[in-house]
Amino acid sequence: MMGRRTFLASTTGAAATASSAVGHGTAFANTRVEGDEDVDFLAFLTTAADTRARSVLDGYATYLTELRDRGKARSSARAIRTLTSVYVHAPSAYHHDEALLGPLETLADTLAEEQFDDGLWDQGAAHSPPDTAFSIVDLNLAYSLLDEDGHRPTAKLRATVERILRAAGPGLAAGGLHTANHRWLVCAALARIHRRWPEPAYPRRIDAWLAEGIDQLAGGEYSERSPTYSAVVTNPALLTLARHHGRGDLYAVVRKNLAATLYVIEPNGEVESVHSRRQDQTVLRYLPEFWLQYRELAIRDGDGRFAAVAALLEERGAGQTFGETPPGDRLAEVLDRPELARKLPQVAELPTDFEHHDESCALVRVRRGDATASIYGGTDFPDVRAISSGLSTNPTFFKMRKGGAILDSLRLAPQFFSLGHFRAENLERTEGGWRLTAEVRGAYHQPLPPQHRRRDGLYPLTDDGRFWSAMDFPHRPKEYRTLRTEVVVKEAADGSWTLDVELAGSEVPFALELCFRRGGTLTGDGLEPVTDSPDTYQLVRGEATYTVGDDRITFGPGNGKGGKQPPVVDAGERYSWMSGSLSPDGVRVLITGRSPLTYRLNLR
Repeated sequence: MMGRRTFLASTTGAAATASSAVGHGTAFANTRVEGDEDVDFLAFLTTAADTRARSVLDGYATYLTELRDRGKARSSARAIRTLTSVYVHAPSAYHHDEALLGPLETLADTLAEEQFDDGLWDQGAAHSPPDTAFSIVDLNLAYSLLDEDGHRPTAKLRATVERILRAAGPGLAAGGLHTANHRWLVCAALARIHRRWPEPAYPRRIDAWLAEGIDQLAGGEYSERSPTYSAVVTNPALLTLARHHGRGDLYAVVRKNLAATLYVIEPNGEVESVHSRRQDQTVLRYLPEFWLQYRELAIRDGDGRFAAVAALLEERGAGQTFGETPPGDRLAEVLDRPELARKLPQVAELPTDFEHHDESCALVRVRRGDATASIYGGTDFPDVRAISSGLSTNPTFFKMRKGGAILDSLRLAPQFFSLGHFRAENLERTEGGWRLTAEVRGAYHQPLPPQHRRRDGLYPLTDDGRFWSAMDFPHRPKEYRTLRTEVVVKEAADGSWTLDVELAGSEVPFALELCFRRGGTLTGDGLEPVTDSPDTYQLVRGEATYTVGDDRITFGPGNGKGGKQPPVVDAGERYSWMSGSLSPDGVRVLITGRSPLTYRLNLR
């Protein structure tokens, strides 16, 4: 059986000599079968890493500027990880290339110079343990590869990186953090430091964080419900703890998350994120961020579904969108854990025809081949009446795609006391479909009762629900106006959709806003441009069609126009007061009306 160093020397570009490589702390079987390496996978990563290394070398001065002038350590640490991977990898064009030593040493020396006495960096937050942990994870991995390689010219580099890692340990073991996923990131950084330079405080800190319990919801998502943080932070950290902290039970946690992710994959490699509580709730995210996690669990468990995802991503190659992590940055992980380069087990069919309800996120996903839809009723706004980072507040309640024709967002915005968009208070199964409902109230305030009046007229500054005023709102009698909204979403046998929208109670104008992904053509006799709103139209009659190549979504009918139903999307006072906007990017079509009303939107 060979060690990692033999593995590094024995794999060659398009062909690899079989080895019996096992990474430190691996939970995989410690034997290998002749010809067990996935030669094509290794060749792809080697080529990608060489390309990425050239990019890093061309721009590494920018990383130094970010580090020295803005305290951003993460890009420099990742650059060290990337350059290290090609330096130690025998098949790489940069293997033991002395041209890499200068940039590597400069990056490491600058990281050491900018490291505070407590072992931390800023990265946008003062002396930040979690932000430091991102860099320490990468530097830990780089040090492990350099140490295993043992090439004499890297002795100075190794000493500098070791000094950085040792200095960071106490700060990570004593410092605090901000978000749920930071706990596991800090633990992962400490686990790798402790494995090489044991310190009792490190496992104590890890166990203290782990004792809080892993924040996994019943459906498999984590509490932040974010595909970005699942893929980039939480899953990798939990896998590190499984290997290096003796927590083999965490494989089951990651496995459950990856199983849940199978149902939010779009055919083109995007991952649905409308249900996220983090910044990616309105941003596209991509499946390749999960690549090595699916590969690891496929090999470990023999799971054909996970193998199918890994094989699909390999097949799509460098032409797909990779998100935060370029493919070349992945080589270091495979060199650190050579078992990831084993051949995949037999692939199984991925789910491509299903209706999946994740109750913990109030998300329904429907897929019929290349056609998909999302029905969402899980925003946090109805519970907290607030908009803030860390809350799910995206008002999109329906999305669909037919091949390249993509409806990125369907929203409903009544002009009711400037309370903003319809955000469902619940999502429930109904006959043949799904029902979303909400009820909102706006108040008119009556005079204060005598016992709460003040002669000086100086009342407490209190919240009306929309705004603040020195009116002592809690003690005032109120006269309420109410708006009730119900949307019933149904799928037909032919793959078309109907959405029955009912607004009752107060008489107010509203706008249904359909936002289509850019790149297509919008046609329809009943479309009229909305003044001073680029790429925005009002459908006043008939149907319209959005076409991308041979794919199209036809929708309607229009519902008239006029002064009492203006083509206006009222995002609410919480946004307008701060000059904010909730207008999604794309080609927008508004269908307007006035409550009370029942309207059926057809989409096919």
